[in-house]
Amino acid sequence: MESKVQQLGYENPRSLDNMTTIKDSEPGELSTLSSNNKLNKQVSKISQKISDFSEQLPTYILSFYDEYKQLIISFTLLVVVVNALKILLAITGAISDIPLISPIFELIGFGYVIWFAFRYFFKSDTRQEVVGEIDSLKKQIADEKT
Repeated sequence: MESKVQQLGYENPRSLDNMTTIKDSEPGELSTLSSNNKLNKQVSKISQKISDFSEQLPTYILSFYDEYKQLIISFTLLVVVVNALKILLAITGAISDIPLISPIFELIGFGYVIWFAFRYFFKSDTRQEVVGEIDSLKKQIADEKT
C-alpha cells in the first residue's frame, strides 16, 4: 500500500491582493463578495484623516492655549508652588535631623525676636516708624498705582 501525501503550499497571510471578503447583508438577502479594494479605500480614508489631524494639531494647540491662557498659567504656577513647598519641607526635615543644627537655629530665631523687640517696640518713635511702614505696605497692597 502506497500512501499518497499531498503537498500543501504556503500562502503568505499578509498578501491581501488576492483575498476577498464577504460583505454583511440584511437578513433575507444574499451576501455578496467584495474585493479588497473597498478595504484599501477605507484604510486610505482613515490614514488621510489621521494625516490631516496631525497637520492641524499645532493650530489646535495654539488656539487652545490662546483661549485658556490665564487658566494654564495659573495651574502651572500652582503646580510649581506646591512642588517648591514639598522641596522646602524636605530640606527643613533633613536639616532638623542633624543633631546640633536644630537647636542652633532655634537660638538664632530667639535672638532675632529679642533684637526686633528691643529695636522697634521699646521706644515710642520706633513704634510709630513700624506703624508707618505697615500702613505704607497696606496702601501698596490695596492700591496698585503707588
